[in-house]
Amino acid sequence: MQTLTNRAKPVDRRPMTFMEKMYIPAIAKGMGITLKHLFQRKATVSFPEKKRQFSPVFRGLHVLNRDEEGRERCTACGLCAVACPAEAITMEAAERKPGEEHLYREEKYAARYEINMLRCIFCGFCEEACPKDAVYMSETFAPAMYERKGFIYGKQDLLIPNPKTSSGK
Repeated sequence: MQTLTNRAKPVDRRPMTFMEKMYIPAIAKGMGITLKHLFQRKATVSFPEKKRQFSPVFRGLHVLNRDEEGRERCTACGLCAVACPAEAITMEAAERKPGEEHLYREEKYAARYEINMLRCIFCGFCEEACPKDAVYMSETFAPAMYERKGFIYGKQDLLIPNPKTSSGK
């Protein structure tokens, strides 16, 4: 049967020779690889002075997006919470009251939206599941903290600043 990847290697079933039983060629080959890596350039980055370049597909901290008018995009549909394999997202929906049209796009909004970063596996499924493009993963990584409660990000921690109120200051 033909394999899909063509990475399969045939297994050599013949008996080992005396030198192969001594493992000397294998040890010499391993020492050669070790010596080769000993003289190569190190991959260490001096962190505070130099910033490491991340991959273009790097998935960092979550962000709740706003639209052009500064209203929250999230409609509390719950698709991001359902798509999360680690069950790190919790939310509660609420109805928009009269006079709050400038705050929320739809009649329903997320009154409470929390992400537990200790459970999050940064898979990006929440970003893909969101039909309103409200959730996206930024290029920043989670900072180090001393307490567990600091890793539970609420709605105010995740929302980007309002472009209408914060741009003029």
